[in-house]
Amino acid sequence: MKSQKIRDVDSHELGVQLKDIDEQLFRLRLQMSMGQMDGLKKIRAMKKTRARIHTILKEREMAPAGEKK
Repeated sequence: MKSQKIRDVDSHELGVQLKDIDEQLFRLRLQMSMGQMDGLKKIRAMKKTRARIHTILKEREMAPAGEKK
């Protein structure tokens, strides 16, 4: 997911997406540890998306009160 697309979503929805990504990452790591999957690219992409979401949430938190959406 691109940064601009993430910025268009409200903070509550981003929190829901973070929980979903965390669950998916857990399942993928479990599958990889059991040797059932080699989707390293998918894990990397999900980790980057997770980091983007955290960054945007932090930006919103640090923004002055007048600039919040």
